[in-house]
Amino acid sequence: MPPKAKIFLQRWVIDTLAVLVAANVVTDINYDNVPSLLAASLLLGILNAVLKPVMLLLSLPLLLLSLGLFTLVINGCLLYLVGVVMKQFQVKSFSAAFWGALVISVISMVLNSALGTGGTKIRVQQTSPGKRGGPSGGGTGNGPVIDV
Repeated sequence: MPPKAKIFLQRWVIDTLAVLVAANVVTDINYDNVPSLLAASLLLGILNAVLKPVMLLLSLPLLLLSLGLFTLVINGCLLYLVGVVMKQFQVKSFSAAFWGALVISVISMVLNSALGTGGTKIRVQQTSPGKRGGPSGGGTGNGPVIDV
């Protein structure tokens, strides 16, 4: 299996588990069966990849004023849109979509970090004692280098 397909499937399973948890925690989010849950998480992933960047760009002033918290409203809008498009996945109100999106974000972040499928990887590298650290050549060269 190609590595990109494997990462896609891992993220889809993680997102499906996150949507499952949100449907069980938030009372106004329901699904009919497991295939509809899989389809809803796939549609949510597609909307996050296609529509979310446009919404983030258009709401940039609100994002700056709210210090990024408006992203939660955008995530709620996308989850509510999934409920509108799919009849087998119901989101009864925007407040349910907001809280569900919050639960999905937290669960996805934790699982992606735990399994290493997240986008950011932090690598700590020990420099050799003979090399000088830093861009100007100063430093002892004995400390760790953090590469993000």
